[in-house]
Amino acid sequence: MKRGEKPMRMRKKKNRDARMERCQAVWVREPALLRGHWRERFRPGCELRLEIGCGKGAFTVKTAQNEPDVFLVGLERSPDAALIAMERAIEAGLTNVAFVCGDAAYLSDLFAPGEVDRIYLNFSDPWPSKRHAKRRLTHKNFLMGYRKVLKEGGQIHFKTDNRPLFDFSLEEFPAAGFTLSEVTNDLHAQGICGIMTDYEAKFHSEGVPINRCVATMGPLPEAMPSTEKIPE
Repeated sequence: MKRGEKPMRMRKKKNRDARMERCQAVWVREPALLRGHWRERFRPGCELRLEIGCGKGAFTVKTAQNEPDVFLVGLERSPDAALIAMERAIEAGLTNVAFVCGDAAYLSDLFAPGEVDRIYLNFSDPWPSKRHAKRRLTHKNFLMGYRKVLKEGGQIHFKTDNRPLFDFSLEEFPAAGFTLSEVTNDLHAQGICGIMTDYEAKFHSEGVPINRCVATMGPLPEAMPSTEKIPE
């Protein structure tokens, strides 16, 4: 796969259904039932973070290991990728992580207003064609959806190897009421910085620079409507 291309669909894992059944400790089948009560699954009052598009779960699992007082939820559309993530968490013996097979377009059905402290967007599909711009997870329509579940002052941590997507995102975040900080086009220039995803480790080993920024939720710009349809 070349950089910037849409990844090939993962083949169905052998014995997937049976393997997922063995991951009950970290698999949330009906996430809507936990809306407004996610912290109770781990510990009331804990910090709740969400990784959208967690893939095989390397980042979610490693972050959960490094920050045992934080509760992390990994959201992934592909059940085959989610299975690998869940098996990694089970193998690590984690109790502060959960996984959901679902779509970022419907976050407000899964989380209550202000329930999420932080969102991670790691190496999201760049959807390079302009006609597919609304499918990008940093498009303002999606950002408006994140606003519905993030707490006041909540943050989005965004990383990508795709420079056009990054530049696009740097314009979308402020348009949706997010203040940017920690903006860099070469995150690991001075050495490894933070926890890497599987893709990130591969790209870094190939000398590909990683773009990163933090977007903190603030008031909406006056010209920006407070509600906008989230793409389906």
